[in-house]
Amino acid sequence: MQSVPPADNPQQLPVTIAAKKAPKKLTLIPLIFLIYFEVAGGPYGEEPTVQAAGPLFALLGFSIFPLIWGIPQALVTAELSTAYPGNGGFVIWAECAFGPFFGSLMGSWKFLSLVINMATFPVLCITYVEKVLPALGSGWPRNLVIFISTLVLSFVNYTGVTNVGYAAVLLGLVSLSPFVVMSVMAIPKIHPHRWLSLGQKGMKKDWNLFFNILSWNLNFWDNVSTLAGEVDRPSKTFPLALFTAVILITVSYMIPLFAVIGAISVDQNEWGPGFYATAADMIAGKWLKYWMEVGAVLSVVGLFEAQLSSSAYQLLGMADLGMLPKFFAVRSKWFNTPWVGILFSTMITLAVSYMDFTDIISSANFMYNLGMLLEFSSFLWLRRKLPELERPYRIPMRLPGLIVMCLIPSGLLVLIMAIATKTVYLVSGLMTVGAIAWYFFMNFCKSRQLFKFDKR
Repeated sequence: MQSVPPADNPQQLPVTIAAKKAPKKLTLIPLIFLIYFEVAGGPYGEEPTVQAAGPLFALLGFSIFPLIWGIPQALVTAELSTAYPGNGGFVIWAECAFGPFFGSLMGSWKFLSLVINMATFPVLCITYVEKVLPALGSGWPRNLVIFISTLVLSFVNYTGVTNVGYAAVLLGLVSLSPFVVMSVMAIPKIHPHRWLSLGQKGMKKDWNLFFNILSWNLNFWDNVSTLAGEVDRPSKTFPLALFTAVILITVSYMIPLFAVIGAISVDQNEWGPGFYATAADMIAGKWLKYWMEVGAVLSVVGLFEAQLSSSAYQLLGMADLGMLPKFFAVRSKWFNTPWVGILFSTMITLAVSYMDFTDIISSANFMYNLGMLLEFSSFLWLRRKLPELERPYRIPMRLPGLIVMCLIPSGLLVLIMAIATKTVYLVSGLMTVGAIAWYFFMNFCKSRQLFKFDKR
């Protein structure tokens, strides 16, 4: 694949040119479920919001956050992905708006947040499975399972993004099924007054954890943009897929949360990662608990596959744009997948997969938030800078309304960053310094011709 950048004409679209052996394109239904797994993957992992702030705030969070956080991201992604339908997504947007330095910085922030986030999925899976197999709770068995599962899932991704898309449909339906059953069986046991509880007396609210879990469960709407070159009729498919995914994700979070909070009364501290399996046992019995464990494993598979695809194709897109050496765009002769990007992403994911779960999501969120602030800025600047740019899908708002739309989630981004811990500031600061150094190192490599780069 080769991407044509907007070198001399700023309105020229950096579209992806198909290789001789063009891969099969992603269609609507697989794309919907890829977005679903990019962002959510099911209600697994939302439980700590109850632990952090109590039932009422958890319900309010998952009712309001998708509207003020997810929808603006989905709208921006729909407009810019159809205007710039090339692999690279948000990297292309930032470069077209502010130049190659910010394009590279955007790529580094988003890539690091994505591969760090991917490390949470095997950890979350083990957290559920250890309730059935306690031996996986710690030590070498836990570490070995994380290592092997990461390698196996990476190989599955190597077989092709279209295969991943169809697998996502099946994984999504199966992983959601135990929540449907649990929610239906919980109805006779629901006491609505439990929804209004502010939490246990004497239980201090952990707003840092609360907002990080909320944003972690509703982040990465724009990741699918890095697959734009692999989508069939992106101008029509992207907007419809994104809007459908917003509804699917919101409903999949809300219904189980309302059902379980209303149906059972437990110590608030019990609402940690993996609590839904315990809740399934309390509501229906061991059989549903085991079904929930299987669903958790399948959800993790879908999450990992979707996000690994995005990270690998992002690297491919950056190589096509001349930001990375050409070898990052090398595709497998068998499956036409960017195997170098898959391998590179997997190595970094393995390196951080043994961190504490909360530290992982906090660091991933911080890097993602930096990238989102730049993304919203790029979107607004492109509307002002290139008002006549062809946009097959265009948000039906003028610039002042768009500014307001972007300011609301941007305020939440700043809030989450402001309450981060010193460790997260340190890690994110070092990564940002490394990202800046990486940009100048790539320029040095170009000037000395140490690697081959696509010409700009």
